[in-house]
Amino acid sequence: MIVELGHFALILALVVALLQTAVPLIGAAQRRAAWMAAAEPLAVAQLLLLGFAFAALTWAFVTSDFSVALVVSNSHTLKPLLYKISGVWGNHEGSLLLWTLILALFGASAAWFGGNLPDTLRARVLAVQGSIGVAFLLFMLLTSNPFLRLEVAPFDGQDLNPLLQDPGLAFHPPFLYLGYVGLSMAYSFAVAALIEGRVDAAWGRWVRPWTLAAWVFLTIGIALGSWWAYYELGWGGFWFWDPVENASFMPWLIAAALLHSAIVVEKREALKSWTILLAILAFGFSLIGTFIVRSGIITSVHAFANDPDRGVFILMILGFFTGGALVLYALRAGAMEARGVFGVLSRESGIVANNVLLSVSCFVVFVGTIWPLVAELLAGRKLSVGPPFFNAAFTPFMVAIAILLPFGAMLAWKRADPARGLRALGAPAFLALAAGALAFAVQTGQSALGPIGLALGLWVVGGAAVDIWARGGREGLGLRLRRIALLPRADWGKAVAHGGLGVTIFAVAAMMAWQREDIRVLQPGEAFDLAGREVRLLEVREVEGPNYLATQGVFSVTEGARVFELRPEKRIYPAAGMPTTEAGIDYGFWRDVYLVLGDAQTGGGWAVRSYVKPFANWLWAGCALMALGGLLSLSDRRYRIAAGARRAAPAAGVAAE
Repeated sequence: MIVELGHFALILALVVALLQTAVPLIGAAQRRAAWMAAAEPLAVAQLLLLGFAFAALTWAFVTSDFSVALVVSNSHTLKPLLYKISGVWGNHEGSLLLWTLILALFGASAAWFGGNLPDTLRARVLAVQGSIGVAFLLFMLLTSNPFLRLEVAPFDGQDLNPLLQDPGLAFHPPFLYLGYVGLSMAYSFAVAALIEGRVDAAWGRWVRPWTLAAWVFLTIGIALGSWWAYYELGWGGFWFWDPVENASFMPWLIAAALLHSAIVVEKREALKSWTILLAILAFGFSLIGTFIVRSGIITSVHAFANDPDRGVFILMILGFFTGGALVLYALRAGAMEARGVFGVLSRESGIVANNVLLSVSCFVVFVGTIWPLVAELLAGRKLSVGPPFFNAAFTPFMVAIAILLPFGAMLAWKRADPARGLRALGAPAFLALAAGALAFAVQTGQSALGPIGLALGLWVVGGAAVDIWARGGREGLGLRLRRIALLPRADWGKAVAHGGLGVTIFAVAAMMAWQREDIRVLQPGEAFDLAGREVRLLEVREVEGPNYLATQGVFSVTEGARVFELRPEKRIYPAAGMPTTEAGIDYGFWRDVYLVLGDAQTGGGWAVRSYVKPFANWLWAGCALMALGGLLSLSDRRYRIAAGARRAAPAAGVAAE
């Protein structure tokens, strides 16, 4: 009965979404206050209905209701409770329900916290948000219903994909969806502003918190996915330029550009047209990611393997929302004339350079991701575009961003004195170059990537620190420190996020350049040297988990005076009949020791892969700092109270129509 009620709630949510799309739009066009006001309760009602539907599906998973087809194909009675719950979104249908639930959550949040928006703009934003809900609810009900029953319920389920039975993957998809779907708010604000024919500083202030929240969630989601790939897949890496990884990275890059561009709209009422375009493209790339993951056109450990017919439906959604918004964008070009002017050397120009580099780097990732599909479609050739292409084509843009970032952040608005910025950045520049030169001199016969990454990371971190220090004024140390402590949280957030980027750049370069790897066959009792550490295979034994069987290797590692054990495993999940690899990792501040147990060899012994990965944890710390910087900025009161004085001017926007 609960399952049927969940299905009925989905149908009612579709009806409510249709009303949320039509009624406020008509009310805004005809100046009907009551019709515009209906947008808020309708947005909340859609959230409640989808919340009930999601709770009903979760209940079916938790209680192992094997009369539901989705539960049969993605659960098992022996599965731990955490993975029964995460199994709700560990598949196409359930994750699509989570997608629409988060979409409704953002719409309801705009209704709850958008009281300082002009009535017409708020109504149109919620109407556009409702229209996206209509599209995805139709997609779900027509092609991907999560509540389908079976005529004969089996005794047990087929289990969730074992690769997804991991804490990292339990939380990774919800955070990614919060980021993907959060960008729909920037899209809704852009389309609503185009309908009104008004893009001004207040619009830039309103759209920034939603974009920043989505960017923070995407950062956390991508970092969790990278961490999962690092320790779960046993490949020894953190990023593989997999198409599904790229699907989340592309909107992250565009969202970062949008965040910076919206600042210029707010401060100078410039870059209006470009910022609107970025808002459309950010959500467009989110839809492209949805298409890549759910269409069945690619093979990936991250993808949902589904029939291409569903991909056609998503392609239609992508074409309607992205194409329709671009047509409206072209028709409203006259309403986006820039008012503010700025010099070639100014913070605005620095942000433009930042935007260009981020956008082009996103385009590079996009081309590399879809090129195999294009080549197969047009030429009938099967091509593979892997890390060598992406590393060679993408890295120069990130290097350029890292070089320009500290300098651009120090420039003044409108017109800047470059000599002043160069003087302020002299110390971090000297420190970065000296550290890079020292690292290059110390290492022998190795890639220059490590020293370059160290120099760039210190340059970005030092630039962020100097930016904060310069805001304290030129008075005595005590007064300066007090002023710095009282700086707005958005300023601290920017510095922390930029510093996190610097730490991440260094960690990526260090892991790629200074990693040590060893592959060999070991007999129990044998030992070998791994970059100055003795690694000994003590035994290989069979162990049993709650819903899996495992072959476990027990290794002792002697590192100086410290001795510790690592226990990598090869697991088999009987219900799914699928093997997985669990790496044994000793996490450290300066390095990780990483062991993977391979297959038993014909002549005896076991294949063993081992690594020493320098500064691995600095990568996750850098991502955490970037997310923390975004959260600090979001906590700034200026983000929460958006241009209330502009509320009295909605008539100007309507007149532009």
